[in-house]
Amino acid sequence: MTPETITADASGTWTLGDLVVNRIGFGAMRLTQNGEALIPDATSSDRAKAIDVLRRAVELGVNHIDTAAFYFSPLRSANELINRALAPYPDGLVITTKVGPGRDPSGQWLPHATPQQLRGQVEENLRQLGRDHLDIVNLRTVGTDSIAERFGALAELRDAGLIRHLGLSNVTPEHLVEAQAIAPVVCVQNQYGIGARPEYDEFVRTCGAQGVAFVPFYAIAGAGREGGASGADSAEVAVIARAHGATTAQVRLAWTLQRGPHVLAIPGTGNPDHLVANVAAGALRLSRDELARIETLHRRDAAG
Repeated sequence: MTPETITADASGTWTLGDLVVNRIGFGAMRLTQNGEALIPDATSSDRAKAIDVLRRAVELGVNHIDTAAFYFSPLRSANELINRALAPYPDGLVITTKVGPGRDPSGQWLPHATPQQLRGQVEENLRQLGRDHLDIVNLRTVGTDSIAERFGALAELRDAGLIRHLGLSNVTPEHLVEAQAIAPVVCVQNQYGIGARPEYDEFVRTCGAQGVAFVPFYAIAGAGREGGASGADSAEVAVIARAHGATTAQVRLAWTLQRGPHVLAIPGTGNPDHLVANVAAGALRLSRDELARIETLHRRDAAG
């Protein structure tokens, strides 16, 4: 592969509501710090470098950026960096944000927002991003409790013009059904990657059958989650990567995208070289044999 010549449009497109995005996007979680994300004592990133990464992403054709007001380190805010780097925003750039969780100024997690508090979180994102509306807002939740009241509150904000489209994050299939009875859902953002449990595969298929985008997080990091990928990649993935002149991370992203045309990717990084490689993964096409080999690995890892 020659990553420097590949742009995000090589990944194909999907339409979120009425917003067309390239299937390779960018996640802003790792932009604000070096090392593990979402911890109170994170080491803040270099501001100029982070801004350069965002601008380079757009130059490479990325038109879907995932962020949140709770993505921050002691000296950096993902939303502020996006605003500084990209405003006035180019036509066609779609910014997706999440509400539900919150962190206090010291970085400690707060209880998830009540329906009444969600408006304040939406307005916080609007202020930080310098927007008069948010393209897509995902309600992120924890557990299996009903989301009807909270999702209904966001639907009211959509009707008021503060939000264009709604999505869900970290949810169950039952949550999707519950939300769709209230308002249209354009995307589901859940953890997913090689080795995911069989029920996760089924949820990916369910979303595709309903025309709902599936946007996996931790597609590369896997069990490393906020801390990033750890341990040696499987021999199978490494062999396939070498055959393509690619990295194992690129193979993992390519495998994810080939799970269905409705599957998007939002790999995040503060490293400009990793950014170029992640975008290039959208052009990597795995053969049927390679997909079958990874499927065997996928099922084996899922079985524990």
